[in-house]
Amino acid sequence: MPTEKIFIEGDFNGRIGRTDGGYDEVHGDFDFGERNGGGTLLLNFARAFDLVITNSSFQKREEHLVTYQSVVAKTQIDYLLLRKSDGGLYMDCKVISSENLVTHHRLLVIDLRIIRKMRKRVVWGRQRLGGES
Repeated sequence: MPTEKIFIEGDFNGRIGRTDGGYDEVHGDFDFGERNGGGTLLLNFARAFDLVITNSSFQKREEHLVTYQSVVAKTQIDYLLLRKSDGGLYMDCKVISSENLVTHHRLLVIDLRIIRKMRKRVVWGRQRLGGES
């Protein structure tokens, strides 16, 4: 099991839509909008590299799914991908709508469960100096 974790996040300019195209292993069945060509390419990429699209794994209201909103459009084009084997690592993924952002993109966040394994510390006895016993 690899100790490194891979997080791929970005504006992929593709819409993955609903899971009616055989991508159940990478798509969690929750999405906003219709799939387009860019979304199909992203799903194929995720399948090829054994990744899962985390934003599609949690049922959310529309306001927590839409990653890009302008006056004329509302869509989900920003995605966060992780290894499928790290499925127990993420607990939630959602969009935080904020008026403070300059662009039309909304902040995409993920809640992670990180467990740090504690190492046993070896404590050596004190070294005695001189002829003490």
